[in-house]
Amino acid sequence: MKLSKRQESILEIVTNYGPITGERIAEMLSLTRATLRPDLAILTMSGLLEARPRVGYFHSGKSRYRVVAEKLNSVLVDSVKSVPIVVNEKSFVYDAVVTMFIEDVGTLFVVKEGGLLEGVVSRKDLLKITLGGHDLQKLPVNVVMTRMPNLVLTTPEETVWLAAKKIISHEVDALPVVRKLTLPDEQEGYEVVGRLSKTNITRLFVELGEGY
Repeated sequence: MKLSKRQESILEIVTNYGPITGERIAEMLSLTRATLRPDLAILTMSGLLEARPRVGYFHSGKSRYRVVAEKLNSVLVDSVKSVPIVVNEKSFVYDAVVTMFIEDVGTLFVVKEGGLLEGVVSRKDLLKITLGGHDLQKLPVNVVMTRMPNLVLTTPEETVWLAAKKIISHEVDALPVVRKLTLPDEQEGYEVVGRLSKTNITRLFVELGEGY
């Protein structure tokens, strides 16, 4: 979180002299209270400062990194997920290659009827099979995909922080965002409702940065 020079000065004053009123801070900086109001609002909303009526401003005790971490832990996958790019389980590898190229993604989700997740196929999977000299127009995509239960999943209710940790620890480009369903035969299935990629997470960081 990057602060302006004036916000840095306010934070230093509050750290050294808090609790302290806005009027006193303005006086120490030779500015008006109205001039400082936006800066104080930003510092308070960011969690670096706290304010109490008739007491004034005081440091929250949180570091900037802790504030950012708390923000990330409050953002859910549902608010940043994108539309899933899928191929049918009956598709051929050629179809998957074309879809990946047109959609410009690194991961495709393989689904069966009803949008239920069957597997995931990555750019690496397709490159490996292509170099093998197979007839891509006759080779089913389900031959090269990673199947359940060996998939790493996320849900709309999971925090972006936890989902990002899965992406890093499992070294994948994207996670299928799923909703668990109970099928007519009483077995469980997963409906694909979104996609969380490294791009989604990077975009979130940019938006958080622009918000300050």
